[in-house]
Order: sequence, then C-alpha cells, then structure tokens
Amino acid sequence: MFKKVLIANRGEVALRIIDACHHLGIQTVAMFSEADRQSLHARLADEAYCIGPAPANQSYLNIPQVMSVAEVTGADAVHPGYGFLAENAQFVEVCEDSDLKFIGPRADIMEATGDKLKAKAAAKQAGVPLIPGSGLITNEAQLKAEVEKVGYPVLLKASSGGGGRGMRMVDDPENLINEFHAAQREAHASFGRSDVYAERLLRNPRHVEVQILADEHGTVVHMGDRDCSIQRRFQKLIEEAPAFGLPEDMQHEIRKAAVKVAKSLDYTNAGTVEFLVENDEFYFIEMNARIQVEHPVSEMLVGKDLIAEQIRVAAGEKLGYTQRQIKLEGHAIECRINAEDPSKDFMPSSGDLVLGQMPTGHGVRWDSGVYGGMKVTPFYDSLIGKLITWGPDREQARRRMLSALRKLDLQGIATTRELCQEIINHEQFTNQTHTTDFIDSLLG
Repeated sequence: MFKKVLIANRGEVALRIIDACHHLGIQTVAMFSEADRQSLHARLADEAYCIGPAPANQSYLNIPQVMSVAEVTGADAVHPGYGFLAENAQFVEVCEDSDLKFIGPRADIMEATGDKLKAKAAAKQAGVPLIPGSGLITNEAQLKAEVEKVGYPVLLKASSGGGGRGMRMVDDPENLINEFHAAQREAHASFGRSDVYAERLLRNPRHVEVQILADEHGTVVHMGDRDCSIQRRFQKLIEEAPAFGLPEDMQHEIRKAAVKVAKSLDYTNAGTVEFLVENDEFYFIEMNARIQVEHPVSEMLVGKDLIAEQIRVAAGEKLGYTQRQIKLEGHAIECRINAEDPSKDFMPSSGDLVLGQMPTGHGVRWDSGVYGGMKVTPFYDSLIGKLITWGPDREQARRRMLSALRKLDLQGIATTRELCQEIINHEQFTNQTHTTDFIDSLLG
C-alpha cells in the first residue's frame, strides 16, 4: 500500500480523498492555490503546499508545479479526483516516467477514452450499439456529405473533452457551417484541439451511465447504473441510482455492455460508461476515465467507498469480490448544489458564504468543501456541495431529499438549491417521465 498520496485537486473531492487515505492509514499531501489558502483540504491534509496564483493554468493545471510538490514531499502516488488533470494523458505519462503512481487508468487508456471517436471504435469492436454518426470532420465539404448521411437534426461534438463544451445542435442546414466553425473554436479553446464529428441528435433521450471498477488482475465489475437525465447545458444537476424504469432485460444489457467496453479497452481503476436511451434502445456515447462527481449514489447502493477502492486497485491489490457478491440495495438521489443563479441562465455567483442549518439524519449525506464565512470565488467550478439521500425505494429517497433540501441553509450567494427542490417535487420527476430536455422545458 502507498505511504503518502498527493491530492491534485481541491474542494469536496479533495476532502473525500483525504478521508479515504486516512481510513487506509495513508498520509496525505494537499496542494492549493493562493485563492484556496484557507480551504478545508489545505487544513485537513497532513501536509499542504501552495502551488501558484488563483488561475487554474498557473496552479492546479501546472504539471511541473504538481510534480515538484510530489518530489519534495516524497509522495509515492497521486490522486487527481475529477476535473483539472484527472483525464490528462500527458500528466499520466509524466507520473509514469517519474515512478509516481497515478491513481487511475494508464496513459494509453486515458488517451483512448479521451478521444470520443477512439472510444466509440472500442465500443463498436465490443459489439455495443452506437448512435449513427461520422468520423472526424476536417472541412466544409466533408461536413455537408457526412451530415447528409447522418440526417437532421444533428449534434456536432468535440472529439476531446466533455461538459457540453464544443457541442452544437443543428436543425437547419442554413446554420450548419456557422455552427461547425463555432464548435471547432470552442473545442480548440477548451481542449487545445479543434477535432469535431457529427452524431444524430436524439430529441428526448435519457442519460444512463454505469459505474465500473477494474483491478490490474483482469477482474472488471459494475456497481449498477445511474440516471443523469436532469441536466443544464449538457451538465448534470441531479443523479440517481439505480436508473429508474428500465426494462429488466435492457438494464441487464446496459450493465453488460459497460463491462464489455471496459474489457475492450483493457481498462483499470474506476470509470463510467455513458449511454443514451430512447424508444427502448440504448446507445454508447463515451467513457469517462475517472471517478465521477455523482459516484456517491453508487456508493450508497453498494456500501463501498469508491475512492478507497481506487487507491487499493492502484496499489496492485485485487478487488477481492466478484460481480455476484455486489448487492444493490435501495435507491439514492444526489443534488448538486452549485454557486449559480438559475434565473440568470445559471450565471456563477460569488461572495461570502453564510451557513445556517445543515441536513442530517439517517440516509442523508452532505459532501462539501465549504464552511461558514468562506469566500466563494469565480476561479473554479461552481460546485459547492453534493446532497445525497438514500431510501429503501425511490419514493422514500425522494421524500428524504425534499426534507434535506428544506433544511439546507446557504446564504450570501445564489445557488441551485431551490431549483433542485422544485425539480424533486415536480410531477414529471415524481412520475419518472423526465428526459434530458426537462430543465429547458421547465425554465422556458
């Protein structure tokens, strides 16, 4: 097992990693920017080092600085969390060359999953269904020819990255060229590559994903599926596990397909395989080679600490259990509480955070890196906490979430708390009829 782990992240995920390491008897090293000098992860780690000014490209994304901290502290492993360097194949290569164990998949796997076209090729090889689409599109003539084959409406997508960046929906051929160049520009600005491809746009799909975990000895298991259909701007807001209302045979096939994709890629560590579901059909869209923000809902079902499992697997341990030994019990829901104003198109909100009453009780969990009086800054992702509830069935988990949201008292900034409350209490959510266009239709 590792002796010391460097945490290459911040916020609530950094605190989760600190907890998991301490439970495993591992020392922790935090790194923080000038803006995060008073952050909880810097306070609670065994050691903490400033790595630069507030902008992420000068701190959390600064690979030489990160590696310097690893060298100075004698860390033998690094956990990237999610975001920042979590899916950066170059960073993984640097870690491998420096004998610093990256707690995640190998660099070659990271490169394959980071390129959506390569990931789709692996899924196709594994016999997993794909949405009709094109290969890489490099010019306008090729664009028109490919889109004519795919058919309208079409979705133009960056082959690298995610989070809704580099994506454009096109209904009208008149807008195709402009949207193509806009997608290229955004892809290049976000990921350093302007590679774009086309995919048929599914109008009202559900977004379903499967949590997988693979050790370095050939064992791959899934830990159930999640529904992530409540999204704004292609970014998830509410997730739940297991995915509701899927026919039993389809649920079985989706989970099996996720394991097939992982095996096709020779995948190791934690990952998420994502699908769209529409008209009783499911289609592979991508694989995320990291722990997901929404992993707690899977943890609540299987009773395992997935961060700790990542660390064990990276240290070379066997999983020590089979698929049949994983039991999914009950239902879990997660609401992301973001520092955003939904009434202003989810504009980020900054200010001094005032914490009042916090939700507690059986089946309630609050994962966060904030504290009362903390200044919420505009420099990083707007997520300030995740509220998770569990119940023996979906309705009890839903009611518990409503109660927990009422108790959650955050002031001083705008948040998504009230919007989450409205959604959880909405007829479509209660009746399990919502799809990925729900928030757009709700907010008009």
